Amino acid sequence: MEARIAAAAARAGRKRSDILLVAVTKKFPAAVMREAYWLGLRDFGENYVQEFEGKRGELSDCPDARYHLIGHLQSNKSKKAAEIFHAIHTLDSAKIARRLDADAPEAGIDVLIEVKLSTEAAKTGAAPEEIPALATAIRACPRLRLLGLMTMPPWSEDAEQSRPYFARLRELGASNGLRQLSMGMSHDLEVAIEEGATMVRVGTALFGPRKKA
Repeated sequence: MEARIAAAAARAGRKRSDILLVAVTKKFPAAVMREAYWLGLRDFGENYVQEFEGKRGELSDCPDARYHLIGHLQSNKSKKAAEIFHAIHTLDSAKIARRLDADAPEAGIDVLIEVKLSTEAAKTGAAPEEIPALATAIRACPRLRLLGLMTMPPWSEDAEQSRPYFARLRELGASNGLRQLSMGMSHDLEVAIEEGATMVRVGTALFGPRKKA
């Protein structure tokens, strides 16, 4: 994985140190996360608040690990999310931002705005034209630190199909003064890095396929 990220960064004329690897551990037990931690990983991404809540107590021996919520945040889960995550990649409304801010610890929480760039009904996120107003609302929340934008393009085995979505997110980030871009997964992380990703969310390439429910 390190070789893939470093090679993509080099092709794009970027530094490896500018790209954060978020290890996606949804559906994997705390023991797998702990093993990854002791192998050097520090940032872990989870999709579901309730699932991670069940694992969080088993990770007390990973003191400097950081946990990222990369799945959709429902308003009724914002209080618990504020307690157990260091970063939220999927903020998409001012209402949830205010709830999160009210429940956030004094140290605060890093947040990114999820942007919906595809027409798929199953995808969530704010529309591109909503970003300025939403960013203003988030910046008015003292315990939220707005870092950037996140998106999830339509699935395709052809990584090049993701490129227009990643390029569009980069443009939106630049026009809104948001430097961090959370985009790219196991199959298309190279394209994401070439288009400016500062965070890539990788699960399968690190841990193998998830077990079916």
